[in-house]
Amino acid sequence: MNNSRNMTQGSETGHIIGFTLPLLGGNLLQQTYNIIDTLIVGRYLGDNALAAVGATGSVTYLFYTLCIGLSIGAGVIVSQLFGSGDNRKMRLAVVNSAIVTAFFGIAVSIISVLGAEAVLRMMNVPEHLMSDAAVYMKIACGGTAAVAAYNWINAMMRAVGNSKTPLIFLGAASILNAALDLLFVVVLDLGVAGAAYATVLAQGLSAASCIIYCFGKGREIKLSSEDMKADKSMMLRCIKTGLPLAVQNGLVSVSMTALQRVTNGFGDNVMAAYTVSMRIEQFIQQPFASLSAAVSTFTGQNIGAGKSDRAVKGLRSALKISTVFAFAVLVLFAVFGRKLTACFVSGDNVIYIASRGIVMTGVFYWALGIIHTVRGFLNGAGDTGYALVNGAVEVICRIGFAPVLTAISSVGFWGIWLTTALTWFITAAFSLIRYKSGKWKNKAAASDL
Repeated sequence: MNNSRNMTQGSETGHIIGFTLPLLGGNLLQQTYNIIDTLIVGRYLGDNALAAVGATGSVTYLFYTLCIGLSIGAGVIVSQLFGSGDNRKMRLAVVNSAIVTAFFGIAVSIISVLGAEAVLRMMNVPEHLMSDAAVYMKIACGGTAAVAAYNWINAMMRAVGNSKTPLIFLGAASILNAALDLLFVVVLDLGVAGAAYATVLAQGLSAASCIIYCFGKGREIKLSSEDMKADKSMMLRCIKTGLPLAVQNGLVSVSMTALQRVTNGFGDNVMAAYTVSMRIEQFIQQPFASLSAAVSTFTGQNIGAGKSDRAVKGLRSALKISTVFAFAVLVLFAVFGRKLTACFVSGDNVIYIASRGIVMTGVFYWALGIIHTVRGFLNGAGDTGYALVNGAVEVICRIGFAPVLTAISSVGFWGIWLTTALTWFITAAFSLIRYKSGKWKNKAAASDL
């Protein structure tokens, strides 16, 4: 079955929406891994266990996104080559990006497991939570290679316009994850380790099955023996394009880790509330992330085909969509915030803090939409170097605002959520400035391959 989508012709809005919906389904399913973990850990193991798992979230994300960034960069190259019609170089990019991703995935898995406890102590995780937090982080980070593999095959399929096939395999893995969570945590009583094992095993299975199918039965990318060779220049180009994105993701994660460290200083209730609000926020943010990926692919294919004006039209359509969604979510949080947070925890104080927190950040979702859509456009155009600026802005804002705002007596721990809101606002402004500068116009990643 050929599920590829050529976005260089036809309705810009139609392509973006049609491509976004399967991506959204996949991202929502992927987020159910975290949601299910949170529900089961919170309900069956208690608030302390939930706080311990939450304390690892930002640093685990750091290790994951180093590999994810490389996959996104490789996808930019493949989408531009697909749009230009150069299938031979496109296949070469697929093979060599796999080599790069595998190397980084294994390396990051080893490093993250070895440094788990040291990193958690640096993050000021309370001693009574340290044991559970360390166990969860070691298992979750030990599965970084599986996460890297899944995101790589996802990036390859997206690059050629196929957002449907990965969704099918992720759906099956999501069901498996829920079953394994109940088995390991509730039946076998493995504690937080069981939740981590369930997630890693489910995502690993999704990656393996999707790779086998896509290259065995799929028709979008057919590899021959001639394609199966290492090419130094192509590997270097994959690294050059993807590394700024990986570093950006790493910088964002560092800023989130710094914010988590501030959160950890306010005790178990605030830690649990922040964990719940982050889980809900991660779930609600998926339409933005899906739209960003769709814009990136749309832009990459059209830049590769020499249709930059069409790429700009696609961005404008995406910005309208993201703004409408942002205000819809704000209304949802304002009306049903307490009910949403009560699904995860039972403590009244934790529910109160978390429900107010998601409304505070929800007011600035329109800025988050700008960040995602413009970032997707710049990445697709090959302007991945801006990612470093984007990441630096988020680090400076989160590290700078958090201690200042939380130190104000009338603000206190609410400064944690205000920091996120202000960070989005400032980062969105920088993104628009970069787009308006027009520097993306001569940054095509595949132009000299």
